[in-house]
Amino acid sequence: MSTQSQLGRLGLFDARVPRYTSYPTAPHFNTDIDGGAFSRWVGAIAPGARISLYIHIPFCRRLCWFCACRTQGTRSEAPVRAYVETLKSEIALMGTVLPPGVRLGRLHWGGGTPTLLAPDMIADLAGAIFSVAPLAEDGEFSVEIDPNEIDAPRLESLAKAGMTRASLGVQDFDPEIQAAIGREQGYDITREVVDALRAQGVASLNADILYGLPYQTRARVADSVQKLMSLSPDRVALYGYAHVPWMARRQQMIPSESLPRPEERLELFDTARRLFVWDGYDEIGIDHFARPDDGLARAARNGRLRRNFQGYTDDSAPVLVGLGASAISRFPQGYAQNAPSTSDYTRDVRAGRFATARGHAFTGDDLLRGQIIESLMCTFRIDYAALAAEHGVTPDHVAQLAAPAVRKFAGFVEAGPQALTILPEGRPLARMIAREFDAYGLSKAGHSSAV
Repeated sequence: MSTQSQLGRLGLFDARVPRYTSYPTAPHFNTDIDGGAFSRWVGAIAPGARISLYIHIPFCRRLCWFCACRTQGTRSEAPVRAYVETLKSEIALMGTVLPPGVRLGRLHWGGGTPTLLAPDMIADLAGAIFSVAPLAEDGEFSVEIDPNEIDAPRLESLAKAGMTRASLGVQDFDPEIQAAIGREQGYDITREVVDALRAQGVASLNADILYGLPYQTRARVADSVQKLMSLSPDRVALYGYAHVPWMARRQQMIPSESLPRPEERLELFDTARRLFVWDGYDEIGIDHFARPDDGLARAARNGRLRRNFQGYTDDSAPVLVGLGASAISRFPQGYAQNAPSTSDYTRDVRAGRFATARGHAFTGDDLLRGQIIESLMCTFRIDYAALAAEHGVTPDHVAQLAAPAVRKFAGFVEAGPQALTILPEGRPLARMIAREFDAYGLSKAGHSSAV
């Protein structure tokens, strides 16, 4: 029996499972966590600590059909400017409870389209952030950039504000595919933005590319990957397109009959993966690639790779604070998410209170199971004794938690008395294997394809 047939027998091509950027996953958050919990958890940060900060900008000039993120279209600057003022108020409010001396090891602006902000808004927002928590001397400031929505003044303002890493959405360079997903973005304009970023001294570059898109073939994905590699990004995220039109209505614009079958999706991924490896990139987790001298690759080699809402990271901070509508924070005590609606978020902040609407306080064995899942997603391995020592249980207890996965995925995992390892041929199953350690039921909202 071929490997693909065996993967199919285990349900890989039919399964829908979480991406596990958190545990428990966001659909299991509840309304018990409010602004009071957020305030207490921020106040419990150690003085002088390094934390990470995520700023969410939910606006886009146009809404791409493939995107399932919480965004809203605008052709006017007025709502964006009003939103930045609200963000500044939220930052100032956080500053009233943030312990002294806290610095930012990582600052990330995501969206939406952060580069929709005018130059003065960029400078104003950065100034507000750094007045409350300055960037550490070796800190990283990254911004998601839409090559269609950036110009010299905005780029200069970002560079002046201290941006050290840019993250470009590419998706695919094929014109027919771009038209089908509502994201027209030529190779030439992308290359021009990359050249402009490097001219401004922004040395580190990330890029996102998708597989599983409509009309995508192995030849077309290979062509897009080769064009992307000609831009020499330091890191690449090779995400599987999640077709969830029941959750993201704009995806109804994409013809479902044009999407590749799950078996074809695996072939598309493997085609792209082989090209990145051939070009000298290290494989990072299930869907990232990095140059060997990049911090992400070093973290993977040194066992310091982490996974959070931005995907894989070399960020070791125990706290990630998310500000802006729908932004999620992670604290040692649990998760807190802001109101997803921009109007609800704005109402709360302007009333002088945090906009936390839901979250999850860690209970029971959440932290143990969460670390098991993160280890599987990052290193494809769990060490029973190390986990037991950290969480105050016995190695046998961890082995018992692993037993169902060992039985179900025999031949694709290697298990002994001390560890469980996902074999290379079993890596497409990583999310399904991680699911065996998830004590929470699958969300009724559904999840993306396992491949």
